[in-house]
Amino acid sequence: MIKEDCGIVGISLQKDSLLIFDYLYYTLHTLQHRGQESAGIAINNEEGTFIHKGMGLVSEVFNKKRESIKGNTGIGHVRYSTSGESSLENSQPFLIEDKDRLFIIAHNGNIVNHKIIKKDLESKGYTISSSSDSEVIGYLFIEKLKETDDITDAVARLMEDLKGSYSVVILYKNKIIAFRDPLGMRPLCIGELDKQTVFHNNSSVYESNNTIKGFIIASESVAIDTLDGRLIRDIKPGEVVILEDGVITEEKHLVKLEHTAHCMFEYVYFARPDSVIDGRSVYDVRMAIGELIAQRANIDADFVSPTPDSGVTFAIGYAISSGLPYIESLIKNRYVGRTFINPNQEDRELMVKIKLNPIHNNVEGKKIVLVDDSVVRGTTSKRIVNILRKAGAKEIHLCIGCPPLISPCYFGVDFTTNDELIASKKNISEISEMIGADSITYATIDDIVTAIGIEKDNLCLSCLTGIYHI
Repeated sequence: MIKEDCGIVGISLQKDSLLIFDYLYYTLHTLQHRGQESAGIAINNEEGTFIHKGMGLVSEVFNKKRESIKGNTGIGHVRYSTSGESSLENSQPFLIEDKDRLFIIAHNGNIVNHKIIKKDLESKGYTISSSSDSEVIGYLFIEKLKETDDITDAVARLMEDLKGSYSVVILYKNKIIAFRDPLGMRPLCIGELDKQTVFHNNSSVYESNNTIKGFIIASESVAIDTLDGRLIRDIKPGEVVILEDGVITEEKHLVKLEHTAHCMFEYVYFARPDSVIDGRSVYDVRMAIGELIAQRANIDADFVSPTPDSGVTFAIGYAISSGLPYIESLIKNRYVGRTFINPNQEDRELMVKIKLNPIHNNVEGKKIVLVDDSVVRGTTSKRIVNILRKAGAKEIHLCIGCPPLISPCYFGVDFTTNDELIASKKNISEISEMIGADSITYATIDDIVTAIGIEKDNLCLSCLTGIYHI
């Protein structure tokens, strides 16, 4: 399975509230699928800066009594390492100090030239304590602020130097500075909060009949939904948005390129299906991919079944288009995280056994169309097929919502060498034989482009084509 990239959130309220911590906590829970290695929250208030982070899930990092911290501005982060080791030193948000100024940064993406930038910064006297590219962004931002005292201009100069994918939130005093890379590789959206305050669960404080107003910036729209907010729009590629005391003080498009490079993997794998990214429903995209696969595959089978939960939406689309019944063949242990989260292959394979169990009565003697989102190394798919074989499946026809992954990704997905990609070394029939399926049908690149509804030139398809935008 694939390692996730990260999730970020920034919240700015019009007045101090004890709910600021809860808002950050619950939105990080909502974005937990984007990273399960570490989590962190930072809040600024009149008393100073509160920052807490640690290794593990959001509920584990904040597993004691929830903090009663009043404030109106804060950011949060959940991480899976795409640059730098899995360690507390690399967990975010990062505190970046410059004389009497404190900046706190959270970042989703991968900067491909961060080692060059780091070396240059260190030559200028900066001490960078982690191996993460996110800390490099923070110190480079400070360097740009020395060239110009204008925050927006500093972000524009930052974008000129950074190569790669990035969505960033920076906490500075009562400001949140948010920006997205000019290619738009990683998602970032903004929503409005306007709701009556409610009983504060942990401090036994009721904040009367006041209305909480403000704005939230997040990796995915589901984080906005969690707070009953209203999605306004996606932050444009190359745009900076600044929030201060619960209002938008600046929206400026700094860099506009001829083409964007929206990551197709956000739609196929990363994002939750109930998210909306760049105006497109992820659920609708996955349904459409499943329908397109069914139209081409035309497999003789008894029913369609998903690999839970990653293949569910694709499988529904396949079932609707093909007319085959949708029946579950595997049940997921809901108390086990996504298998990509385990740092080594041995652990990933063991977790597959714990995570999925066949429904023998549904499977025995049946011809099954098994739908999943992707095949990377092939080892997880092989074990899933083997589980169904042992349960008595007569035929297993694997259908995959993502085309064959043939090239490394350097922009935030954890397959950075060809050796990790089975499709870079084997053809489809060889992959099918290795996995143990009777057949394997992939979505095509044209299927992906059609389902997403973004022109091919404006999508990042590098892992499918070997052609890179950077």
